[in-house]
Amino acid sequence: MRVRTAAVSAVVCTMAVALPGPAMADPSPAQARARLVKLNEKADQLVERYNRASEAYKTARDRYRALDAEAAADDARAEELRAELADLAARDYQLGSPLSWQRFVGSGDPEAVLGGMAALEQLARDRAARLRAFESATARLRQKRDRAKAVLAEADEARDEVRREQAQVDKLVDQQTALLRRLGAFKTGNPQSTGKTYTGPASGNARRALEFAFAQIGKPYRYGGTGPGSWDCSGLVQAAWRAAGVTLPRTTYTQWSWGAARRVPVTAAQPGDLLFSRGLGHMGMYVGDGKMVHAPQTGDVVKIVSLDGYWRDRLIGAVRP
Repeated sequence: MRVRTAAVSAVVCTMAVALPGPAMADPSPAQARARLVKLNEKADQLVERYNRASEAYKTARDRYRALDAEAAADDARAEELRAELADLAARDYQLGSPLSWQRFVGSGDPEAVLGGMAALEQLARDRAARLRAFESATARLRQKRDRAKAVLAEADEARDEVRREQAQVDKLVDQQTALLRRLGAFKTGNPQSTGKTYTGPASGNARRALEFAFAQIGKPYRYGGTGPGSWDCSGLVQAAWRAAGVTLPRTTYTQWSWGAARRVPVTAAQPGDLLFSRGLGHMGMYVGDGKMVHAPQTGDVVKIVSLDGYWRDRLIGAVRP
């Protein structure tokens, strides 16, 4: 964990040095755009790590909540059994134990003695069963509390990782924003955008996914965004296919792994297929006609781009949900 965080810090520091400070001359538009491309590529990787850390935290947090609820139920049952045993012990103290066989010896009636002894045996079994149930409930409670503590510690560690990653991403976002504003290219987007209408050839659930994605066009990119007013790349694709009835994992890495048996070459992509870039830091959805709809990066909006030039060289594969 420390090694990875240190590596992230080193990357950010390197970029900070590479970017000119206020006292330095402004770069030419061409230089600024070249730096922005590199910055966006670094940000893609860092945002993906942030998303994975966020998912790890959510998973650990949900596991803890489930275990905590189970422990609470076991605690209530154990308390109920403890109260029953305490009540029996109090009555024994006040009235004498009903399990004493001597009370039947002097009756002179063998059948009464045998019947009484049988009743005592049944009563003893009942008390033993209650004691075993109590011991079992308390043992389960201890185990679940121990598991809950371990999972809570895991959740705390994941939460701290999210905060560390977020701090690094925020630094990059500030640099991206400053550079985009210098270029006059920063787009705020419209969280209320109604997007565009999909009129392409896709059918079935692929069409429904693309209809959803097209309706988000014009909304701003925001790292970690899962809608409805802003999106990141994997959040947009996940929501689009959810609208089509298909459940995808949250992050780019997990979506690529999820589609291991569904991968196709980019050249064979069909509308609705997921497209992945080198390093798995970015993704989008194939529209058809050599185009992709995606949520790009800070300072941009959900939009359709052509897969020539820059994207032709960066895409490594497609997944068909």
